[in-house]
Amino acid sequence: MGRLRPKLIVGIGGAAGALNAYKALLDAMPSSTGMAFVIVSNIRPAANIQLAQILSSHTKMPVMLAATAMPIRANHVYVNPPNADLLIEGDTLNVVSARTTKRNEQIDLLFISLAEAVGTRAVGIVLSGYGDDGTEGCKHIKANGGKTFAQDVSADVGGMPLSAQASGCVDFVLPPGKISDALRKLVSRVTTERKRNFDPKRFLAVIGEGRKIILVPQKQAIYAQGEVSNAVFYIQKGKVRLTVIAENGKEATIGVLNPGDFCGEGCLGGQTVRMGSAIAMTDCELMRIDKTAMILTLQREHTMSDLFTAYLVGRNIRYEADLVDHLFSSSEKRLARTLILLAQFGKEGAPETVIPKISQETLAEMIGTTRSRVSFFMNKFRTMGLIEYDAGSGLKIHGSLLNVVLHD
Repeated sequence: MGRLRPKLIVGIGGAAGALNAYKALLDAMPSSTGMAFVIVSNIRPAANIQLAQILSSHTKMPVMLAATAMPIRANHVYVNPPNADLLIEGDTLNVVSARTTKRNEQIDLLFISLAEAVGTRAVGIVLSGYGDDGTEGCKHIKANGGKTFAQDVSADVGGMPLSAQASGCVDFVLPPGKISDALRKLVSRVTTERKRNFDPKRFLAVIGEGRKIILVPQKQAIYAQGEVSNAVFYIQKGKVRLTVIAENGKEATIGVLNPGDFCGEGCLGGQTVRMGSAIAMTDCELMRIDKTAMILTLQREHTMSDLFTAYLVGRNIRYEADLVDHLFSSSEKRLARTLILLAQFGKEGAPETVIPKISQETLAEMIGTTRSRVSFFMNKFRTMGLIEYDAGSGLKIHGSLLNVVLHD
């Protein structure tokens, strides 16, 4: 089974009086949040082993003693072993058996390493305990874009959480049983923001060797069916039509792609030759990324890997919807839906209501009907005021065309 990379890594520090807080936090925490939890407890060494055993009865997540080079997996709980400091390096644990700090600085050490390792994916929680351990670590987490929590007045010993609060670097002050809800909202918001803020162009800029910008004139092939499949293309400008040619020579259009879309990704899944062609519907600017460079980047850039997978899944859903539409909807509805998709209604940002010139033959291929039927419905849509077109300009789509798809 592949490694499950956590959306957030949550460092939890406690000392005197923290046992009940650990229990309450885990009792309220679902077992499939996508987060990982790393606990450092300033208690007598032998008690750490017992702590892992005790906490395992308060969660369905696996609870284990940390070990060097142990990968940090989502939906797992890790407890520091006896007489050792615990560091985080990347998405792995590092146990330092020869103590590098005083006992009352273990939580700071964990939090500081967590902040440096994962930045905005770091969360620090300071629970019951004497002293100020965890305060300096919270400062580092905040400075690196992460989030911090401190236990409220429910703490049996208020020293550590009060110290963190006094530093001004705590985002949430809650009882342990309420921290779960805040974390779930946080991981949901962080995931959404990460997707919204993701810039494919900035990602592609870090690929380095193995990429280049290409310009493809209108009606020219970006790649052709039967060619060697050895690169992925990212569309920066223009529209691209995907086609496939049957053995009898008949060509069918299977999709139209827009700026921000990828094509040619079949090479990443073992496709050695192109199963179809990609044709520029307009003058296009694309980034060509060698297969090897793309694979290495996806392995290194986990955020891109997640979003690229989501993109492919979304496009697969679109193709399934096209198939259902083709099987069960009338030609009129299929044409209306295709025009709406070409105009990108329903996507983020303003609709691209003017579609570059596209022939009725191409539309007929896309919806599986004749050119005469397309001509009939296009004239009908224009008469109804749903679209506008003439020989000298592009096709303008009005949002009211949705009514054709949504209603009989």
